[in-house]
Amino acid sequence: MECIDEAAVSENRWYVAHTKSRAEKKLQQYCVREGLEVSLPCVTSVRKYQSKTARFDLPLFPGYLFVRVNPLHKTVVAQSSHCARLLEVPDQHAFVRQLADIEAAVSSELEVCLAPQIVDGVRVVIKSGPLRGIEGVVEKRTGIVDVLLRLDFIGQAAVVRIHVSELEAL
Repeated sequence: MECIDEAAVSENRWYVAHTKSRAEKKLQQYCVREGLEVSLPCVTSVRKYQSKTARFDLPLFPGYLFVRVNPLHKTVVAQSSHCARLLEVPDQHAFVRQLADIEAAVSSELEVCLAPQIVDGVRVVIKSGPLRGIEGVVEKRTGIVDVLLRLDFIGQAAVVRIHVSELEAL
């Protein structure tokens, strides 16, 4: 007979919802209506047309929505028509820290974009500016440095462009 830890089950946990194609915002709206905590880091894309300029908020990580829910109620998300599958996050502490770093970068005035892949490099900590204290990995070293803010669980990263003088090696 399996023993269930009631305290552990009663705590909300973060899950990664792998969404159907272009359904991140629809799943976000659904989860909000259901009273769930969600995170969908978005970046602004500007497109210029002949006579006007259009601004779009696009998900930084296409195909993913981050949802915090009680494990007993995760089927509410998984059964949505917008969710392809719901992935459990084994290391909640690392995930929370990395997601907070990405959310801080997105809400700053710095340029943030999706890094196509995570590569090895020098780990740094940002020592000044709005992202002070955030750790990342240097992708490219010139006057302006591309720092990767990793979200290891989904194997992706965001890139923030910061002047090298604002970084300190760990």
